[in-house]
Amino acid sequence: VQLQASGGGLVQAGVSLRLSCAASAGAFSRYGMGWFRQAPGKEREFVAAITWTKSTYYADSVKGRLTISRDNAENTVYLQMNSLKPEDTAVYFCAAGPQLIASRVRDVSGYHYWGQETLVTVSS
Repeated sequence: VQLQASGGGLVQAGVSLRLSCAASAGAFSRYGMGWFRQAPGKEREFVAAITWTKSTYYADSVKGRLTISRDNAENTVYLQMNSLKPEDTAVYFCAAGPQLIASRVRDVSGYHYWGQETLVTVSS
């Protein structure tokens, strides 16, 4: 499975961005999908996930501002990012897990495939 993330950029605090992650998987609809991010000097952290049943999960730091969704017809998962804050600055990764279960959506180890990062920089 190949994943290609896009949509990052340099923005001011308060504005919105939408990240996209296009997957090559033929059975995309059966994959759980997640977004992680890594800020300079910090470990990779969970941001959001959506299972194959379209259940969604969020890190507490992004609840109410970020929304994950998926379009199975387009093999794409999205991360709508509203009210961006400087602390959202990071490289963002999308990931896919073929049998992702709810108890593992926040764990890096729950995902088998990772895409290239897209950089989001939020200025104050």
